[in-house]
Amino acid sequence: MGEHGVSKRVKASNRKAVKPESRLAMVRRARKINRELAEVFPYAHPELDFRNPFELLVATVLSAQTTDLRVNQTTPALFAKYPTPEDLAAAVPEEVEELIRPTGFFRAKTKSIMGLAAALRDDFGGEVPGRLDDLVKLPGVGRKTAFVVLGNAFGVPGITVDTHFMRLVRRWKWTEQEDPVKIEAEIAEIFPKSEWTMLSHRVIFHGRRICHARKPACGACPITHLCPSYGEGETDPEKARKLLKYEMGGLPGQRLNPPPGYPGRPAPHLGASD
Repeated sequence: MGEHGVSKRVKASNRKAVKPESRLAMVRRARKINRELAEVFPYAHPELDFRNPFELLVATVLSAQTTDLRVNQTTPALFAKYPTPEDLAAAVPEEVEELIRPTGFFRAKTKSIMGLAAALRDDFGGEVPGRLDDLVKLPGVGRKTAFVVLGNAFGVPGITVDTHFMRLVRRWKWTEQEDPVKIEAEIAEIFPKSEWTMLSHRVIFHGRRICHARKPACGACPITHLCPSYGEGETDPEKARKLLKYEMGGLPGQRLNPPPGYPGRPAPHLGASD
């Protein structure tokens, strides 16, 4: 047999050596990733500034297609002028548009937040409801936004499937789904309900700081031994360290008023130089 035939046989042998991961092994690996991320990010938290459920709800709606930092820089003036649903529902739309302009898509977002404020005033006595079924009926509020509010304002467990979460759970082979609702359902089967909210924070923190969309910092990642996608990004440790963001890269976080225990610097106010 010629050299080419031997080469083909070796390749076939190598392919056979890689056994597909069993469901049980994947679940164990997923739970270990969650435990190790808890050690890396013991301070993981929602990265939107808020003082009550109404502020968190509005801020989450405003965060669509922009950064939490930009929202946090914008909401202080908005909530100073319109602190309650009743105030926001009665606002002049053009004035709201001007205040939230930095978040982008400000006309559509104005319609959403004024609409949800009116619904809170008219249907819920000016209070944000603590039930998923009620929240998703509000203008501009989907399951992701609802779970952010439920988990962080009401202590109701939920999985927040944002772009970071979707990217990482697929990289880690926890799911092959692409639809957020199906991803949520599959991940919910892997972890106990009590872990859902903090799991979401840890995964999103990891996605924002280390496991980026275009160039993951694989060489600076603490869970490479558990990641089936290691090598998709920069594996050189020195180069990878330069890709780290926020407190891991020595940069400010996204919140102007981070919670106690956050190890990084607060974000600058709108118009301030870093």
